[in-house]
Amino acid sequence: MSTEYHFVFWNLENLFDIKGSPRRSEKLERAIGSDLMGWTQMQLDRKVHQLASIIRQMNSGRGPDLLGVCEVENRYVLDLLVQELASLGRNYAVAHHDMSDARGIDVAFIYDRSLLTAEDQFSHFVMRRTATRDLFQVNFRTPKGRLLVVLGNHWPSRKGDDPRSAGYRAIAGETLAYFHERTVGVKGKQTPVLAMGDFNDEPFDASLVGYALAIRSRTKVMNATSWQFLNLMWLLLGQGMGTYYYDKSPNMFDQFLANKNLLKKTAPIQVLTDTAQIIALPEMVAQGEYPHPIAFGGMGKLINWDGFSDHFPIGVTVLETD
Repeated sequence: MSTEYHFVFWNLENLFDIKGSPRRSEKLERAIGSDLMGWTQMQLDRKVHQLASIIRQMNSGRGPDLLGVCEVENRYVLDLLVQELASLGRNYAVAHHDMSDARGIDVAFIYDRSLLTAEDQFSHFVMRRTATRDLFQVNFRTPKGRLLVVLGNHWPSRKGDDPRSAGYRAIAGETLAYFHERTVGVKGKQTPVLAMGDFNDEPFDASLVGYALAIRSRTKVMNATSWQFLNLMWLLLGQGMGTYYYDKSPNMFDQFLANKNLLKKTAPIQVLTDTAQIIALPEMVAQGEYPHPIAFGGMGKLINWDGFSDHFPIGVTVLETD
């Protein structure tokens, strides 16, 4: 009997610990302290409540089997989110690593350990002059004993569309391509690898196409002698959709990338490419001409207690056969 897994990725928009938290270093408190002004336990609890209200509705009300997240500060806020999801009755666990980002934000996974076992975790440092998020790799094992490698990404910001920032995302893309090839070399040529994240670039940008080797042609991915990814978001991009709005324009910054071992029709673990979707429930979407995500705010921005995140989550179905 086949098993379907529902995977989601969501940029949670500044899910930070409270101002003056004992879980934050003094250096980091000095660096971001002014942005945290007014960010109390009450605001944090409301933010977690709002996020959880959406996550609980995913996967037909069962919640995701694996949730990749970014813009989370530490393990504490992730544990708060898991606690808020307790009504789902899932056996959620957290895979997390404190990263070297200048703002202290991390990439992590929340997963149902009844379905997936986290065997190994690796935080891959992205070399650049200023600190940024690492690439976060977790090697999961399914109940049938099969390996599935997942790479979480949160690439350097565009900094208001500053063209000089593109080089940093190129470095991140090259790092992803390297560890994709390295993982397959170590774990075997049949290893399925799924990358997900907020790439802060569009699927057609050089950082993804030229450096991460994530393209739109399934045939080229299948026949390539190098290890490439199929970018699953191209179909949605062609419909004028986006996960993040900047200057009233939709941007497809949040993406799933699958290697050919997830695309073979005979593969024991397959990603169902036509299930890739933007999750935009009605309460998350601003009304009007530009249906952008309703942000929660914080970190120096006005807080909207009825908001969620400035990004829409994305989801995809992964099938494991007998």
